[in-house]
Amino acid sequence: MDLARQEAVTWRNRALLLFDRVAMPVAVCDVYGAVLLANPAMAAECGTTPGRLRGRDVLDLFSPREATQVERIAQALRLRHRSRYQVSVRWQAPGGVERYGELTADPVSDTVEDTPALLVMLRVDAERAPSPAAPPAAGAPVTPMEARILALLAAGATTARAARETGLTTDGVTYHLRRLSSRWGASNRTELVARAYALGVLATGVWPPGALGDEA
Repeated sequence: MDLARQEAVTWRNRALLLFDRVAMPVAVCDVYGAVLLANPAMAAECGTTPGRLRGRDVLDLFSPREATQVERIAQALRLRHRSRYQVSVRWQAPGGVERYGELTADPVSDTVEDTPALLVMLRVDAERAPSPAAPPAAGAPVTPMEARILALLAAGATTARAARETGLTTDGVTYHLRRLSSRWGASNRTELVARAYALGVLATGVWPPGALGDEA
């Protein structure tokens, strides 16, 4: 038994050494997308160190170019599907350069019954230099689905009603709210709605509440 444990530790150390030396940006995340482990290449894309990426939401670091992709993956993971998932993303690299690429996520676990972790790999496709004449719009990190949920909350909707109105599950709505709360440092839903108005995500002076641009 002791020999088996020693062999397991040896192989784990070898795997971690290989993980750190891989040139491709790689991270291990939990099923909700929180980073558990990242290699130096992944940290370099974010302008930080591997240790500082722990606990960060991978979708806060790399913005999906199609929000529907993420929702489909989240639903598949809740159903314990074990396919390979790909998400087109964009992010700002150190120096302000905007890059485009693809995140590939493979569910991994010791047994099929275990809740899987995600082995996430980043492929860089292209980059674009920042344009000082075109600052990002207020609330740019918010997806259309998140904006819709915020508008429903502003109108007094419960989680169950927001789920019905958007076609998500209640878990799906809670997932989006958790991400927004983490991103904005909001402690409750009232503060989330206030931040949405302050950042220009929700249009002011209209009822029922709606995302900016929906009133046209």
